[in-house]
Amino acid sequence: MLTGIEEVDWASLGHAYGPADDVPALLRGLASPDPAERETALDGMYGAVHHQGDVYDSTLACIPFLLELVADPAVQDRGGIVELLTSIGGIELDDEDDDLDGPAGLDPDGAECVPAANFAMAAAAVAAGADVFLCLVDDADTEVRLAAPVALASLHPDPARVLSLLRERLSVEPDTEVRLALVAAVGRIALRHASLRSETVDWLAWLARAAQDPGLRLASLAQLARCAPGRIPDDIVRRVTELLEEIRTAPPPEPDDRSDDKGEEPGPARMPVTLVGQVRELLEEQVAGQRTPCTEELLRTLHGALDDRVDDRIALVLAQLRSPDPGQRTDAIWLCGGLIRLWRGRYEEVVRLVGAQLADPDARLREAATSFLERLFELGAPAADGLAAVLAGGEGPGGAPVLRGGPTELTGRTARDGALLALARCGDARAVPLLARALEGPGEVRRELLYAVDGLGPAAAGLAPLLRHRLAAVGLDEDLYDRSSPLLYALAAVRGGQALPEVLRVLRGAPEHRREWVREAAARTLASFGPAAREAVPELRELLAARTATLATTAARALWAVEGDADAVVPVLERWLRPGTSGTDRCAAAQALGAIGPAAAGAARALRPGLTSRDLWERVRCAAALWRVAGETDRTLPVLLAAWEENRHARVDIAECLAEMGPAAAAAQLPVLTELTRRRRHNAREGASGSHDIHQDEKLLTLCRAALARMERRA
Repeated sequence: MLTGIEEVDWASLGHAYGPADDVPALLRGLASPDPAERETALDGMYGAVHHQGDVYDSTLACIPFLLELVADPAVQDRGGIVELLTSIGGIELDDEDDDLDGPAGLDPDGAECVPAANFAMAAAAVAAGADVFLCLVDDADTEVRLAAPVALASLHPDPARVLSLLRERLSVEPDTEVRLALVAAVGRIALRHASLRSETVDWLAWLARAAQDPGLRLASLAQLARCAPGRIPDDIVRRVTELLEEIRTAPPPEPDDRSDDKGEEPGPARMPVTLVGQVRELLEEQVAGQRTPCTEELLRTLHGALDDRVDDRIALVLAQLRSPDPGQRTDAIWLCGGLIRLWRGRYEEVVRLVGAQLADPDARLREAATSFLERLFELGAPAADGLAAVLAGGEGPGGAPVLRGGPTELTGRTARDGALLALARCGDARAVPLLARALEGPGEVRRELLYAVDGLGPAAAGLAPLLRHRLAAVGLDEDLYDRSSPLLYALAAVRGGQALPEVLRVLRGAPEHRREWVREAAARTLASFGPAAREAVPELRELLAARTATLATTAARALWAVEGDADAVVPVLERWLRPGTSGTDRCAAAQALGAIGPAAAGAARALRPGLTSRDLWERVRCAAALWRVAGETDRTLPVLLAAWEENRHARVDIAECLAEMGPAAAAAQLPVLTELTRRRRHNAREGASGSHDIHQDEKLLTLCRAALARMERRA
């Protein structure tokens, strides 16, 4: 085994951490009879030789030896090696659209093209040896049979042969999970090879009707939807709902002891802590105890295929949320998280039903519901009653917060604070007394709760004394910014002017570490106090001369709010608009001038050059400020409309300005109307999200409606 491994000059090759002279030991470790050594070796391959999906010269040198290991039935855990080869061959296991040709326009002889060339060579090398995978579809090891279909569909150069083999194997494969993998591989072939698509789609449609196993029919339906969206049945929701119920009520499958497949001796083994092992354990934990663990991935595939058919996707989620199976309801919540993050729709009933899950005995279900509701902000209102009810559940031993919902109790800060955060973010006044209790307690208050105070409106005014007390207890040390900034933000939200002495203490006593950040946060809070912060005028005047625009402009806005003296602050802000300052500085100055409004009309001349800046954000900030200080629609509206089309992330700020313009912004009616008719959220990103994304998009819609209403209004 591993013949010729010593003939390779591994020390001259490299991987993620330098010379690859350790690779022979890793390859031998993959063939070890010791499961701990095998896992350590596989972890090392992913960690160094195939680090984050990269392909090095040492990776290429490993391919023949990895293929040899896969072909040897005496080697255990070959399923993991098959997955490694599949990834090295250039196709991620969950990504059908990888581009292996490298970025366009690169010099083929340049160093930046080496990774792209390595990917291409890896794909060719694995494809050349891919016949080894053909013998694995009936391997005695279930894990090998599970990994083989995707390897064949992704890497074998004869897809027609693979398609026939996969379909033949499906008729005799005893393992449910492997059967689903076979169907998924058939779908992958249809997507990758147009010449086989029609035949494959017809077969999938037949299987979706004829298969005895409801899970297999659901898998076929999901792949059919991916490969041929036009063939999605009109009654897709009914069919999937019936299949889910059939899967739920089917007799449980016989236990599958997969360790027996590998011929290992029974008994516990001390396994090393590896990333590969941690990922495996996490996946096992997610499906542990679930009645229908296979349906989540199938439904995720189906949701992806349905894409912008939001109403159908919502109907599927609602059907799952009404299932008696807590596992299906948990899956529904995670699936809906991706749906609501990307698409606009009518989610009121979904949110209400998710709120109802907070009282369920299943801890995993409650955790999913809480996590989902935290990100909804105003869209979480239909779940407010459920949140308030579960938060009223009382306290556990020693005063520990408890979320009650049956025999099993989910205790601890994370669960209770998550529910409280969701309630506060949806603007429900019932969160105020609960926040007060948290502030009265001895422990730290989750910072997101303090940042959520601004959504509670006048009802939160009573929190000011408690916030003041908390701020007074913060030490003036290197942790001052981290501990004081959320409190300062909350005090600004409730206009807690009675806390002026405590805010001044922080402003005056800020240590060197992050001093400007502390002062900026304090100045912003002082601005919210208005004339009640007159005692802070000397400090604010001193900060006008700060070396950074962020601090100087924040101080200027605060001084204007306290004194209302434009002559004292406008010249300071104009200085930050001069040529030579950075775009970020000019943006800060423009925003401050816009906040002052018509009293800063004298700064219009300094703002106009920003309308032609190469930086989009500077153009937007200066245009909005120029409208607010001088009402110059002819100059500013074209700039704002151009930026609207150029960068969707600027639309919230632009819509806010358009709403202020009213009838003067009539030329913006079409783009605003178009935005309101779009189903996809303006800030939607595949594979990435922020905690405020949904809130920001809903804010854009609210501003667009307001702008449109004001445009149509006649004086």
